[in-house]
Amino acid sequence: MKIVSTVLFAALCGSQCANVDSFSAVQSSSVSSARNTALHATVEKTVLKSPADIPDDDIPGMFEQYVCKTYGRYPLTIVSGKGCKLFDSTGKEYLDFVAGISTCILGHSNAELSAAVTSQINTVHHVSNLYYIPSQAKLAAWLVENSCADKAFFCNSGAEANEGAIKLARRHASMTSGRGITDPIIITAKKSFHGRTLAALSATGQPKYHEGFTYGGEMMQGFHYVEYNNVEELEKLVEEMNQTPAELEKLGRKRGVAAIMMESLQGEGGIITGTKEFFGAARKLCDDCGALLICDEVQAGMGRSGLLWGFENLGVEPDVFTSAKALGGGVPIGALLAKGEAANVLVPGTHASTYGGNPLACSAGLAVAQYLCDHDILENVKERGAQLSIGLDKLAKKYPNVLADTRGWGLLKGIRIHGDAGVTAGELVGDVMAEGLLVVAAGPDVVRFVPPLIVSKEEIDQALDIFEVAIQKHA
Repeated sequence: MKIVSTVLFAALCGSQCANVDSFSAVQSSSVSSARNTALHATVEKTVLKSPADIPDDDIPGMFEQYVCKTYGRYPLTIVSGKGCKLFDSTGKEYLDFVAGISTCILGHSNAELSAAVTSQINTVHHVSNLYYIPSQAKLAAWLVENSCADKAFFCNSGAEANEGAIKLARRHASMTSGRGITDPIIITAKKSFHGRTLAALSATGQPKYHEGFTYGGEMMQGFHYVEYNNVEELEKLVEEMNQTPAELEKLGRKRGVAAIMMESLQGEGGIITGTKEFFGAARKLCDDCGALLICDEVQAGMGRSGLLWGFENLGVEPDVFTSAKALGGGVPIGALLAKGEAANVLVPGTHASTYGGNPLACSAGLAVAQYLCDHDILENVKERGAQLSIGLDKLAKKYPNVLADTRGWGLLKGIRIHGDAGVTAGELVGDVMAEGLLVVAAGPDVVRFVPPLIVSKEEIDQALDIFEVAIQKHA
């Protein structure tokens, strides 16, 4: 509401009250007058414009006018979905192998997920974490019982989960581990992606994402990067970072590795799977110096690799891991999970989230968890993932001038486009979309296939057929 107040003290305005005596006289007169004259106040009522009064016949035009341009969008307006199918504003059908970028693992309009969310929002959808929330407790228990973790913290996204992991690692190194680190170092990988918030972005080893967000040419301090899967480089950096430079020692400071933070599979980096050798070395290095091993499971976790967690493919147990995306099947929720002493680092006052773990989000997470168990989804991921790999390999052999190698786990697959194919991954995604299949790029030269985990054998075959039609145009 806009409030405009007008108070007239005309007698006080002359010549800026040149002397105290004249000011006092005028003030006395004004006060006396004010007792008999009401002050004038004008209140202008603001009329809200209803959403119903806003025309929506030109959605792209509305995006142009009202929405920040943080995405390069394809000319496609999605209005509904069912299972692995999406439908645009013209009624055209698309086979969805994007799944909200590895998020909608139960597909669209899933009956169980819809029922759980509907029931919860009709009961109580949000309360503060000042109180006990039954669905949060049960989802935490499910996550802990099905992982190496001991405790869970809930938030709203993968970036937030990774921010929490970074805070946990720093606090562990400086206050709770007994190491007394004042300058904690977190080692991540080149070509990694951990989120868009400032610390998660600093952890992301891709300079193109840092442009415009530095201070004095630097991102947040305390992050160093190694080549993914390069054991020798990791060992050398850990040794270096666990030594305190003389100039810091003079100031009473101590440098040390707080954590090694890695994606079990690099998604945005081009669908690169971690190796057992690399993660085994990371685990040993952390154990030897008291650092934490953190696994970013935001994209690979919740069954997409064929196992519930990506790190299970690598033969290690992290101290901390993060989850989001598929955790709520498309309803925003993230989680930070920790075991052992790492599970007790964050205490009241050190970390929190208003929406994190609210009843609505956790009811969605429980519905997803129940569906995974009831329908043997992990087995479907393994079978359909193998089918997809075989099909992509066949296409690579058939069109060797366009397609290179296939990579990934389960239903998180990518196929590389040759550098001299005359088409980028992003352009090929557009060509495939025109044929009725939605896929997504993973860097400039990899096309990513991340369908809902409920995808059928027939839908995998259909996707491969459509993809081939698009490839033929560049062969």
